[in-house]
Amino acid sequence: MRNRKQLNRIVEHYLQAVGLWDEVKDRLQTPAAKLSIGQQQRLCLARGLAVEPQFILADEATSALDPISSRLIEELFVKLKEEYAIVLVTHTLRQARRIADHVVFMYLGEVIEEGPASEVFGNPKQELTKKYLEGAFS
Repeated sequence: MRNRKQLNRIVEHYLQAVGLWDEVKDRLQTPAAKLSIGQQQRLCLARGLAVEPQFILADEATSALDPISSRLIEELFVKLKEEYAIVLVTHTLRQARRIADHVVFMYLGEVIEEGPASEVFGNPKQELTKKYLEGAFS
């Protein structure tokens, strides 16, 4: 019984950490497939956090989400980056500007420029980076 209570506390802790507990606490036995896509994404994040990682790897974490769910995930990343190193792959420039502390700009599999987000976004050194930031291509 003690292990079950301990497991229940762990589940609640990580579901709260991703802002999902209040939405699912009354249906914990329901299959995850019944959750919205945004809720499923936050559940995946909770599962990842439960193993107490040093890094969070997120590849296009909001690509299939509606604007509200995307905002929730972005807010979580901003909060979580205080405790974890987050590697986020995104094709959404605005999202990178909102979240990133450090940026690596790649084009066709090659690193073009990297550095603090404020420098890369505010004063890019490479012409290709400048063109991308200006919207010449996406």
